[in-house]
This record gives sequence, structure tokens and C-alpha cells, in this order.
Amino acid sequence: QVQLVESGGGLVQPGGSLRLSCVGSGFTFYSRTSNWYRQAPGKEREAVASITGRLGVPIYVDSVKGRFTISRDNAKNTVYLQMNSLKPEDTAVYYCNARVEGTNYWGQGTQVTVSA
Repeated sequence: QVQLVESGGGLVQPGGSLRLSCVGSGFTFYSRTSNWYRQAPGKEREAVASITGRLGVPIYVDSVKGRFTISRDNAKNTVYLQMNSLKPEDTAVYYCNARVEGTNYWGQGTQVTVSA
């Protein structure tokens, strides 16, 4: 059974940092591209960062370049999103995503709130 479970969200002040984790089961992240998305209230879900399978090449949306880092631990089958210099506009529910055998799978999401 394919599952993705996110953790690591919370409340942080502007300029602060958080690290999100996404643990996968029933498949391996190594062999496929995995993604972090976010959805703010009243807005559409948007892709934030991706990491390609095997070589692990990172890709970022312009708004997070230089601040967020996506990485993968193959031994733990876990994908991370390190978020630094957080801004109020980063406030959203963050979701982990991977496509397995033609089906898109999502985690339950983790809330990130950036506020003073």
C-alpha cells in the first residue's frame, strides 16, 4: 500500500526556518521524481520543489529559489524540504507528492504558518 506521511510543519516567525519530512512506504522515492506542493487559503495548489529520481536534481519555483532546499535520504525513503528565510506568503498547507505506477499519491499535508 502506497503512503506518504508529512511532518515538520508549525508556526514560525518571519525569517525563521522549518524542515518538512515526507516518509514514503509501498514504493521508493529513488526511482521517481518526487514533489512538494503547497496550498494557501483561497488559492490553487502550486508546485514548490521537485527532486528527480536517481540523480536527484532539484527544481524550484522562482519564489523559493535560494531559500528552500529539497533533498532525499534513500536509506530512509524520505524526502525533505528545508525552508529558510520564511515569509508570511509561505503560509500554506504543504503536501508531498509522487507518481507510482500511473497514479498520483499525496500525503495528508502539514500546515506551515509564518507570522509574527
